[in-house]
Amino acid sequence: MSEARLPDFTYRSADAAAAAVSIRGLNYTFDAETSAKQVLREIDFVLRRGEFVILTGPSGAGKTTLLTLIGALRAVQSGSLQVLGSELAGLSLKGQQQIRRKIGFIFQDHNLFNALTVFQTLSLAMELDSTPPSRSEAKDRALALLSRLDMKSYWHAKPRKLSTGQKQRVAIARALINNPSIILADEPTAALDAVTARLVMDLLKEHVETTGAAVLMVTHDTRAFSVADRIIDMVDGRITATR
Repeated sequence: MSEARLPDFTYRSADAAAAAVSIRGLNYTFDAETSAKQVLREIDFVLRRGEFVILTGPSGAGKTTLLTLIGALRAVQSGSLQVLGSELAGLSLKGQQQIRRKIGFIFQDHNLFNALTVFQTLSLAMELDSTPPSRSEAKDRALALLSRLDMKSYWHAKPRKLSTGQKQRVAIARALINNPSIILADEPTAALDAVTARLVMDLLKEHVETTGAAVLMVTHDTRAFSVADRIIDMVDGRITATR
């Protein structure tokens, strides 16, 4: 008996320029030489510019692995993965770095440097941009964004002085500070109370609507679902449903 074909949830837009991310037949296996564990299976997916998409599903479904591949943090093993018009399969290290500069990352474990203050964290991110702002512009931009996240009074604080939720807000500010074309977020509201979670979701949605950026967010937080244009379900390395 032939294997039943899963539904194809790929957007079939005639306008290729509308795609921030375009994936076809993507597979990924940890310990590929021994085929120890295949975590992504024939992923077909398009994330359009100006779109807010949530990726959800049980632990181990492959959601975070997919984010890291899109963000050029892992090498493509099999299939096609195009980000902002560039094919990541076989892309040079320099090309990968150029793609990363256009992406804002929000990691589940914050990834803040303990030696840097909140302001220094944002300043470093701006220095790594392709067109870094002047010192005065960087300060104004950082303080304006921290104000939006109710973190302005902590701009001289280091991570050890911050709560888990405050660290997450700093990570979110770092992801937004350079006005990225794509934001990849892994459980960005998990450590936030209801009011702050709503503030963050509104800020991300505003970024999408005002800049035409795309957001792909991994989350189990149902509070975030109301702002999404689509919700994608993943199970056992496959996209199983869209809603």
